[in-house]
Amino acid sequence: MAQVSAHKVTLELLREAWEVVKSSPLGVIQTPMIPWAQTTLPPTINCDIHIKLENMQRTGSFKIRGVAHQFAQRQKGGHFVTMSAGNYGKSFAYATKHYGTKGKVVMPETAPVSRSILIQSFGVEVERVPTSCLMNVVNRCVQEENMTFLHSYDDLDLIAGHASLGLELLDVLPDPDVVVVCCGGGGLLAGVAAAIKLSGCEKTRIYGVEPQGACTMFQSFIEKKPVGMDAKSVAGLAPPFAGKLPFDLCQRFVEGIVLVSDEEIKSAVSTLYKAGLVVEPSGSAAFAAVVNNKIPDLEGKRVVCILSGGNIGKDEFMNFPD
Repeated sequence: MAQVSAHKVTLELLREAWEVVKSSPLGVIQTPMIPWAQTTLPPTINCDIHIKLENMQRTGSFKIRGVAHQFAQRQKGGHFVTMSAGNYGKSFAYATKHYGTKGKVVMPETAPVSRSILIQSFGVEVERVPTSCLMNVVNRCVQEENMTFLHSYDDLDLIAGHASLGLELLDVLPDPDVVVVCCGGGGLLAGVAAAIKLSGCEKTRIYGVEPQGACTMFQSFIEKKPVGMDAKSVAGLAPPFAGKLPFDLCQRFVEGIVLVSDEEIKSAVSTLYKAGLVVEPSGSAAFAAVVNNKIPDLEGKRVVCILSGGNIGKDEFMNFPD
């Protein structure tokens, strides 16, 4: 896959992508952004926090934004393959069904079987393999079966689609002081950060949040290059490696990456659920960082916290504290 320079990402490109996402036949919605003070969430630091409810997005997560833009740029009638542990695969499958195209999702064996079944229900083939074999299987599909690979986080079209979330939140809160975003491979964080900083909000501080056991972007920042690791977490934010384009964009636009523990993530899921918000572990990471004081200097600031997904089954809640 040809590498794209982070400097190719312009505000004009992101605004054009936003228009494509808004008019997508996949039905991407403008999700609510509500003041923390208007919820039953416990008070935290003395600041003006808004929560962006991307857990209410079509297919249950932000992923449909990037997928909507990816598919709009591809030829209709293609045969696509991707790798995903869940949310991207669900949005990808939803899109293939809508566009009447063939698709295959290569999933790590560690992903819940329920997610494989859900993806297959859209008519998409699923192959479950060890995490270390994901790219090998994708490459086989491309070379032997002539499929087109759609990357689930390291792709310019995808990141431009995700940037729509950043532009959308600026419509509601034009000049936030701090924006807190979950980070897996880095596609959402890169898109949101680029959209905000290129829109002229140079003083806005943007933080990515990763689980301690799956901190590929955190480690990449330390080593100053994208790195991989044997990532493990209760959250789905556990890519085998950080994306090259997301890393470059995050280096340019993100102030820092902070880490939260699996216990902090579990507690965040429960706290949000008690407030009537169904948010999956990966979607709760930014919230966990805010309530556990992981983000510096929030006192008196205007803060946006993104709840990025709500795909969690009733059975999965058994593993979380009351």
